[in-house]
Amino acid sequence: MFLSFLWGTSSEEEIDLGGNWPRELPLLPLESAVPFPHTKMSLSVDQPRGVRLVRDALDGDRVLALAAMLDPEACDAGPEGIYPVGAVAHIAHVLRAEDDAYLLVVRPLERISVVEWVAEAPYLKARVELLKPSSQSPSEVEALRRELVSAAGRMENFLPDAAIGLADELEESADPGEVLYTLASSIRADVAQSQEILASRDLATQMRLLLGIIDRELTVLELDRTVRDEALSAMETAHREQYLRQQLKAIQRELGEDEGGSEADAYWSEIEQAHLPEEARNVAEREIARLERLQPQSAEAGVIRTYLDWMTGLPWQNLSEGNLDLQRAADVLDEDHCGLEQLKDRILEFLAVRKLRIDRGVQDVEDQSATILCFVGPPGVGKTSLGRSTARALGREFTRMSLGGLGDEAEVRGHRRTYVGAMPGRVIQALRRVGTRDPLFMLDEIDKIGADWRGDPTSALLEVLDPVQNSTFRDHYLNVDFDLSQVFFICTANTASTVPPALLDRMEVIEIEGYADFDKIDIARAHLVPRQIAAHGLQPDEVAFTDDGLRTIIREYTHEAGVRNLEREIARALRKVAAQVAANGRGPSVVISGSQVREFLGKPRFRDDGHLHTGLPGVATGLAWTPSGGDVLSVEARAMPDTGYLILTGQLGLAMKESAHIAFSYVQGEAERLGLPRNALSDRTVHFHVPTGSVPKDGPSAGVALVTALVSALADLPVRDGVAMTGEITLRGQVLPVGGIKQKVLAAHRHGVRTVILP
Repeated sequence: MFLSFLWGTSSEEEIDLGGNWPRELPLLPLESAVPFPHTKMSLSVDQPRGVRLVRDALDGDRVLALAAMLDPEACDAGPEGIYPVGAVAHIAHVLRAEDDAYLLVVRPLERISVVEWVAEAPYLKARVELLKPSSQSPSEVEALRRELVSAAGRMENFLPDAAIGLADELEESADPGEVLYTLASSIRADVAQSQEILASRDLATQMRLLLGIIDRELTVLELDRTVRDEALSAMETAHREQYLRQQLKAIQRELGEDEGGSEADAYWSEIEQAHLPEEARNVAEREIARLERLQPQSAEAGVIRTYLDWMTGLPWQNLSEGNLDLQRAADVLDEDHCGLEQLKDRILEFLAVRKLRIDRGVQDVEDQSATILCFVGPPGVGKTSLGRSTARALGREFTRMSLGGLGDEAEVRGHRRTYVGAMPGRVIQALRRVGTRDPLFMLDEIDKIGADWRGDPTSALLEVLDPVQNSTFRDHYLNVDFDLSQVFFICTANTASTVPPALLDRMEVIEIEGYADFDKIDIARAHLVPRQIAAHGLQPDEVAFTDDGLRTIIREYTHEAGVRNLEREIARALRKVAAQVAANGRGPSVVISGSQVREFLGKPRFRDDGHLHTGLPGVATGLAWTPSGGDVLSVEARAMPDTGYLILTGQLGLAMKESAHIAFSYVQGEAERLGLPRNALSDRTVHFHVPTGSVPKDGPSAGVALVTALVSALADLPVRDGVAMTGEITLRGQVLPVGGIKQKVLAAHRHGVRTVILP
């Protein structure tokens, strides 16, 4: 129910019943109000007894008695629950509402006292008598009247929403009773206090009681203004929520209460439990002291809380238990990885040295440079997984941080606290995440770090990876030293050539070369196939791969140094098996052979290039190294009648172009020694081409193949089939050593080459 109406100023004259009202009146109980004479009251009547009473009163002379209830919560009060002093009232206005309810405006006229209860049903009815005031001194009453008018003026200053001009209206009234009751109905007083005023027979006593209530209310209002002014002076914005919080804080301070101490006490306790070093403890204590002086809702207090949370949440002294059992470590590494013997030996050596240092109490020798390893190898050879296995072998927590594309120094060292939203760097974040000060920390893709206007992350990593400096690593956010000397750092890279020299100097590089076909078959049987069978919901006895099937996938569907694509192709084949099992139910075990692989995976993606073994003059087979492993390239040369110049095609890089010019000059200068006419190239144009021209090619190892192809073309003699070569050549015919030998030999083996010429 919702009603909207406006009560205007009544133009009716004051109703005067004189003595012409019955002495037995229906009595309407009031829940939370006291009826004062000379006032107006708005009442809502919705109880059945009250509705019946109002109807009967409206049918009669519209006169009824009003009295306050002892318990406002009582739904249906009886005679024992009604104050015996009330007022006789006249119903001035009536508005009928929904659900048989009434909205009334009544005018209490005179005080009455209940003499006897006449009836309780259908509503309360009582015999009443007029309550006349006792005699009093006119001068005393007048003095109290003036004091009440003055008090009303003071209240208006504190209550802007009070009736405008209340004090002026009271000043114009010469009737002390009217001043008393009008003011009593306007102040905030509870029912018991108001009833005490109404029931007092002496007018002067009534006025003194009211003055006491007003004095107490003025004291509360003055304190409220003080609290409000103090809160407003500390506010920086006019946001309502912040204003209310400031008021609450000011009130608590006036009452001598301070709940901020519990927050500071909690931080003191966390500092004790975190065992911070002396410098960090001093900084944390200083920040707690600042926090105690700040308002809890201020922005700076939030910044300090975040900082203290980081300080107390870091593992300043937490070390993992570790495990220096060399045999267990060797078993873990062999269980997780096939091959990689050099790398496993290096990890076991590190464990052995650490075990000796602990067993023999060697603590003062600061030689930890060997603890920072860098695994360099093509993608998919297991660099990251090897780091996880090393952590398991060491009994340490494992965490990693990818550096690929990192261009912001703050990602390593953190942001200074002066910036909005500042956070520690990812090194500190990782240590908090693992909860120990000595995890195995893997820095992936260290060869792919960038640098821009936000700083050089490489320079920041120098402090992290330098064993002489990292014991006092200082994050910009924390701005205190944190000891990283117990962290076992392992870096990974695809190539060491793009790692900055200063950073590379801090690390021990261990090359992880590609796998041979038989290594991949062993890895597939031990790790890849069981993992993918489980991932596809199959059982080990439902499917199996033959060696020929795995070899077919390796040679015809993958072209990589690692085993990442091999696992993907195994998953493709197993999806076909899973689809059959899901459609037809469990059947006989599926054996995936070479022919079955081709049926499942479709047309092979890689084959031995036929042009490598054509037996035609001017074609030689070279070996190249790529980030994904070794590769075999066909090098073609053709000499054509023309004024001598050189044509190069096939997306050759700068190094290969230089090798081609060197080969041309060498053959031209050594033609007779090579069995060619002296002027074999004087009137010839030579065209060098490396097929698959859409793929860029570069590297200092194609000189021997270029010379061989050119001599073969000039002599019109084919190069022996099944021979591949690598090596760089000088103008004097010297062959220089080259790198990537293992990857190149594996590539030759993969393409069926049985003879390799090496420097």
